[in-house]
Amino acid sequence: MSSSMLSTEALRKIDREVAKYPADRKQSAVMSALAIAQDEKGWLATETMDFIADYLEMPAIAVYEVATFYNMYNLKPVGKYKLTVCTNLPCALSGGNQTADYLKQKLGIGFNETTTDGLFTLKEGECMGSCGDAPVLLVNNKRMCSFMTEDQIDKLLEELNR
Repeated sequence: MSSSMLSTEALRKIDREVAKYPADRKQSAVMSALAIAQDEKGWLATETMDFIADYLEMPAIAVYEVATFYNMYNLKPVGKYKLTVCTNLPCALSGGNQTADYLKQKLGIGFNETTTDGLFTLKEGECMGSCGDAPVLLVNNKRMCSFMTEDQIDKLLEELNR
């Protein structure tokens, strides 16, 4: 497999993660490696996951199992901004479903869809551990937005549209 699948910088980041574990346990860095690859590529194609498996010396199926279990990994292309709305019970009781409905209406898409301009993908998420801040949404798996009223959503979309 070509070492050019990921940049030198991405491989350096993966190596830093691998170094956190005993030499015979490099596969323990699989979640970090997938996140680093996704940050670089935007999503995880089968070829990218195969490369990670080879790089970490583990079966490809084990990498696929991790990537398909966690919803933070994109297994197909997504928009520039992936908005993940928590709709688990605590958030749902505090407006999570209304937040999702408002985003669907504002963006003109449903869950697991991307706007025609490729800017936004809307996802339904599992608990994000911030129930007291509900409703919450996550931007690109990295930025938590809390207490998302319609006004807050409008401000966020305006900011991201710039």
